[in-house]
Amino acid sequence: MVAGLPPSLTDKAYAELEERIVTLELKPGQVLSENALAASLGIGRTPIREALQRLAREGLIVILPRRGVMVSEINVRSQLELLRVRRELERLMAKLASKRASADERTLFVNLAEEMRDCADRSDDVGFMRLDRDMNLMVSRACRNEYAQRAMGLTHGLSRRFWYMHYKEVLDLPRCATLHATLAQAIGEGETEGAMQASDNLLDYIESFTRAALDVPLNIA
Repeated sequence: MVAGLPPSLTDKAYAELEERIVTLELKPGQVLSENALAASLGIGRTPIREALQRLAREGLIVILPRRGVMVSEINVRSQLELLRVRRELERLMAKLASKRASADERTLFVNLAEEMRDCADRSDDVGFMRLDRDMNLMVSRACRNEYAQRAMGLTHGLSRRFWYMHYKEVLDLPRCATLHATLAQAIGEGETEGAMQASDNLLDYIESFTRAALDVPLNIA
């Protein structure tokens, strides 16, 4: 979606389907059809097809020739490899965003930090998940580096779905939200070293969370 323009039907279809997959309303291994999705969302097949192609590029679905599409399975060990990439990219993007964000964007980051702390206080998991997505998009825009944006865009959905699946068993939601809020606050205040350290601290926690999840049986019934 282009900043400043209203979302297209493809954008709307993508956002709705991505959230349904991330929150496990559409479960790993579930086979979907374009017709059923179009009817469910009240959106035509062409935007649905375009949204599905984007989700396939991000690894959230697998296109099955002549059968439809399937929600991708979750591979816990693959998350650790994904984190290796995220750690380096997110530190770079936090550094750039802290330097390049506009005055209006800095205000948005500070406000986002407060909203994340509020979600932590209320143990609002879905609200935090949505704010996490907003923060990913904000950092991607504020860093002003299209190559980093593209690379990180491929990891966001998979990471958030993994978080949503396991957070009740092994995640300390207030701690996680606080780490996100600290990062948002540092970017908003233009604290470059603080933003880089906050990014590292957040990824340290996410890695520990991921390793703990290796020992937790999946329960998505």
